[in-house]
Amino acid sequence: MARNPAYVANPAFTDLFPEISGNAVNGLGSTQPRQASPFFWHPAGKQTHGALQTAVTEHLQRVPELSNHFSRNPPGGRGPKPINQARQRVDKPAAIWAKDVKSFALSHEGDLVGIAKMSPDYVYEGYEIKEPWVILVGVAMAYDELAQVPATFDNPTGAVVVAKEYNRAARVCRKLTNYILSQGYYAKAYQGPYASALNMIPAAIDAGLGELGKHGSMINREYGSSFRLSAVTTDLPLLADERDEFGADDYCTRCEACVRACPPDAIFDNKQMVRGVSKWYVDFDKCIPYFGDTFGCGICIARCPFSRPGNAFRLIERINKQSAKD
Repeated sequence: MARNPAYVANPAFTDLFPEISGNAVNGLGSTQPRQASPFFWHPAGKQTHGALQTAVTEHLQRVPELSNHFSRNPPGGRGPKPINQARQRVDKPAAIWAKDVKSFALSHEGDLVGIAKMSPDYVYEGYEIKEPWVILVGVAMAYDELAQVPATFDNPTGAVVVAKEYNRAARVCRKLTNYILSQGYYAKAYQGPYASALNMIPAAIDAGLGELGKHGSMINREYGSSFRLSAVTTDLPLLADERDEFGADDYCTRCEACVRACPPDAIFDNKQMVRGVSKWYVDFDKCIPYFGDTFGCGICIARCPFSRPGNAFRLIERINKQSAKD
């Protein structure tokens, strides 16, 4: 039985669903491991739900504040264009390069940074990434703004902060890309929300930026789910970070904050089998119509107990104490 049966999906979006379910495209229920298929935030012509994506993005553009941040020249910009790769490579040990790129990202608008060795699991089906390393960058969102979701036409604050921070994330990864190019190595920037070859969340988990939450977004030990991602792939010699498993996954098994807060009842109570892996999963077919209606929703990440400023530290301390008792 649905916990939130009052929401009725908007036909302006549901009428654009193709015959194939978005959950099927994402591999829900599939026991066969495979790469993720290009989906929703990929170019409309390269995925099954292109017409739906177009309708949702056009709806977002109806809000002037959002349109400004998704324009070609948003406030603050999206960072510099790529420079030419320097002919002479600067030679440093991998450990020094890892330290340098992290320092650069954190001093150029980034709040989180981690490094992972490239894996096929990070690449969408039909794409190729040749660089051996990926640098993940996180930028925090102001919680007092995020907490105003769901956004409305008259009060789009909760949606605007997401768009604003996507632009900051883009600036960080573009600046970092140019820094690496200036050192004689290849680098390519990946920015959200529109996807390309790189599937950022599994890479960010391996890079130590957090754990996957029940709401399908990441949970970081400091910012909870109140952050956005960008990334840079490179052939710069680096060292991989370790995963940061601090108890969020276990906490999610007992917590239902996001489940109960979700108006379209799109969040599963339990982990689901997705492309051969048991993981937290959000029902795409239920989520996206409400996402479109509310200019990006965000209720689940705002209501996540880890997202409230300072609360993650207290929750982790509680988790550690409970683990010590067990």
